Amino acid sequence: MSDRATPSSGKHVEKAHVEKAASVSAAASPLRVSEAVLAEAARTVAGARRRGGRRSVLVGLVLALAAFAVFAVSLSVGDMVIPLADVLATLFGGGDAGSQFVILELRLPRALLAVLVGAGFGMAGAVFQTVLRNPLASPDVIGISSGASAAAVTASMVFAVSGLALSASALVGALVAGALIYLLAWRKGVVGARLVLVGLGVGFGLNSLVWYLMSRAEVSNAQNALLWLTGSLNGRSWNQVWPQLIALAVLVPLTFAAARALPALQLGDDTASGLGARAERHRLALLACGVALAGVSTAAAGPVAFVAFVAAPVARMLLPGRGAVLPHAALAGALLVLLADFAAQHALPGTQLPVGVVTSVVGAPYLLWLLARANRVGRGG
Repeated sequence: MSDRATPSSGKHVEKAHVEKAASVSAAASPLRVSEAVLAEAARTVAGARRRGGRRSVLVGLVLALAAFAVFAVSLSVGDMVIPLADVLATLFGGGDAGSQFVILELRLPRALLAVLVGAGFGMAGAVFQTVLRNPLASPDVIGISSGASAAAVTASMVFAVSGLALSASALVGALVAGALIYLLAWRKGVVGARLVLVGLGVGFGLNSLVWYLMSRAEVSNAQNALLWLTGSLNGRSWNQVWPQLIALAVLVPLTFAAARALPALQLGDDTASGLGARAERHRLALLACGVALAGVSTAAAGPVAFVAFVAAPVARMLLPGRGAVLPHAALAGALLVLLADFAAQHALPGTQLPVGVVTSVVGAPYLLWLLARANRVGRGG
């Protein structure tokens, strides 16, 4: 028998190689398809992130420009109207002596304090609402501001404290109230709804103490306390600006550092733990930063109502799906307080209202709308 292959056997061998190559190609095609799908998904995600980043920058820029515009107008308008060009010249070292006194000594401290207080409240509200995943979780709703108010009123009426010592008392009161609420809400961890309910109860108790002290105080002292409790920027000077500026210079970086754990916390404690995050420790750090931000802002201007409650939802409405949006919430809070204070100064000729009155006019309808919306979807109890 000859060793030479016949033509028919060669065809069979060639057919076998072709079939083998086809089978290998068929087996590899799902892998190639999967890689193509993953690559396309990666490109889609990268594009969405770029668009989200551009929108985030744009929204932040618009909020900052709007806040600066209101800031400049608030320095310009008053009993003595100063043109905006002169306002800008005075801020950069020019202007005459009269403009310098009116702007730098009378109006600038108040406007700067409005920015700082609004930013502090706005960031504090964003921290609370994001960490606790509850739109009602803001310092003025869950008792933090009530703690600051109770401590300040007690220090003022019982111990005759004033000035920076009064502001320090308000800060300590906020921190103590926050610690008490956290401990009372602790049950092998903290749940947002339970902490909100505990905070409401503690806030009501502290408010009762405030009104009891005011009922026993002299009329003039009670009037001064009521003005502070409403939240006011009237008569504020550089003495209130510098402590607030220094406090925010410390607290804002700490808050951003602690907020790096927010994406994991938003996935839930179990998932966060699975990703290696210490959920309860990170939550406690963020809440401590939020309490401190609310405390120093309350100490500077009193418990300005609803700023922390409204600023974060406004920022999230402008940037849907972007998480905590802490810088945008701070900018929204600053803009809200600037607008409210401008209205408080000029809405009624000859009368300067406390800024908290105006923010309450804005925030109370939003709270009612939020509760009505929750009831319509079956989450209102």
